[in-house]
Amino acid sequence: QVQIAESGGGEVQPGESLTLSCTTSGFTEHYFGAAWYRQSPGKEREVVSCIGSALENIYYSHSAKGRFTVSRDNAKKNIVYLQMDSLKPEDTGVYYCAADKVVCPSSESYYSGGALFDNWGQGTQVTVSS
Repeated sequence: QVQIAESGGGEVQPGESLTLSCTTSGFTEHYFGAAWYRQSPGKEREVVSCIGSALENIYYSHSAKGRFTVSRDNAKKNIVYLQMDSLKPEDTGVYYCAADKVVCPSSESYYSGGALFDNWGQGTQVTVSS
């Protein structure tokens, strides 16, 4: 049984940084893709970033590109990070980690609704406010 746990959320001011962690267990191998989704108040859940088992397999949403960096722990392949810099109030929301034996598509449409992933964490709150 796959389990996913996010950590690292909190409240920061605009322009500050946060790093989220996603720890997975239950995958028999490390060949899985992991994505970060965000659900902001009053909005649908949207993809932020995705990283595959091949490290060049990375996707960023338009809003994340240039400010966020997704990575996997070199030693512990079951941990995925999301480094978020230059945070904005519109980045506020609950951040979810999702994982499955998939590669990360390059088109945002494939991530819509989150159907690509069967395994989800409980989410961690990020609040960006002055």
